[in-house]
Amino acid sequence: MILFSVGPGPGALSAPGISRELREAGLDVEVILAPGSRAFIGSVAFADAAPVVETPSWTPKIVLFAPASSGTVARLARSLNGGNAIEEYAGASKLVFVAPDLDAATARHPAVRKNLALLRDDGFRLIEGSGEGMASVGEVVAAVLGGLGGPLAGTRVVVTAGGTREPIDSVRFVGNRSSGKMGLAVAREALRLGAEVSVVAANVEQVEPGVDWFPVESVREMKDAVMELAGEANALVMAAAVSDFTPAERLSEKVRRRDGLRVEFVPTDDILAEVRRGYPRLFVIGFAATHGDPIADAREKLSSKGANIIIGNDISQAGIGFGSDENEVYVVSEDEEKFVPLASKTDVARAILDVMISEMSNEGRE
Repeated sequence: MILFSVGPGPGALSAPGISRELREAGLDVEVILAPGSRAFIGSVAFADAAPVVETPSWTPKIVLFAPASSGTVARLARSLNGGNAIEEYAGASKLVFVAPDLDAATARHPAVRKNLALLRDDGFRLIEGSGEGMASVGEVVAAVLGGLGGPLAGTRVVVTAGGTREPIDSVRFVGNRSSGKMGLAVAREALRLGAEVSVVAANVEQVEPGVDWFPVESVREMKDAVMELAGEANALVMAAAVSDFTPAERLSEKVRRRDGLRVEFVPTDDILAEVRRGYPRLFVIGFAATHGDPIADAREKLSSKGANIIIGNDISQAGIGFGSDENEVYVVSEDEEKFVPLASKTDVARAILDVMISEMSNEGRE
């Protein structure tokens, strides 16, 4: 069970979302509203998220402080509970996460920095966001789930997401309709299963919390990033929609309408093939978007690309594929064709990773 101490501070407004996502990940969560927190949020905000209690139902193995004020940080660092029962639980718990909620001036104060260093030295897991104040809901959840371990603990996974764009001139490009939702769902679920995740994101505006983020635009940029990251990875999931063609000549200035425009295209680099040549032991998952039955196309790509798994989906169906929140796929490996019926991309991502975990486990036993 996770005992979640919601402290006073603006970050308290994020607490219901954190509770909800942790419970959706299959964890038991109980919330205690620390002194002063009710000035920011009340019990009713947690009605569909997690039960609010005065004392936990049983001794928690995990404690989460979010937001943690400078006072909470000081008491935890110096083992001063100040009469706060939940801080006593922190001293007895094996795993304690602390998400400080500090303004810039407070975060720079020498005493606060010293207390944060003491927490780190004592084995507390600090969750510090990318900006000022408390880490985002996604960053907190990712840190907690990653810290708990899971079937992908110790595994480094690279995920590509989005759609590449190939420049024509200084303002125009040829691209595709991929939103990146499928790739981000895979990255999010891999993180929840304990993996260290890097995302190579082609023209994806929203950064996925908790992952290493590598923004790219073109196929060449994606290939360079993937080839560099693959050397340290255990698995690669190529969920991005990669352009098959690029202009033979890239113009440095805008072509005016009166001048007309005629473009000759040439094939782009085959990233999957190059990865397989460079890293023959890397576990590789590719995607095959097809109009019609995707199994034959997935089987052909499985063989020609040397991938371990190909995800086939029929993009001619309404409501799935590019830009949608749902998908329907076949997970095709050498010995299996698993049909994943229409479901959220989160559920599809989990099904894909379940097969990946099984296949990687089988490889390890051979």
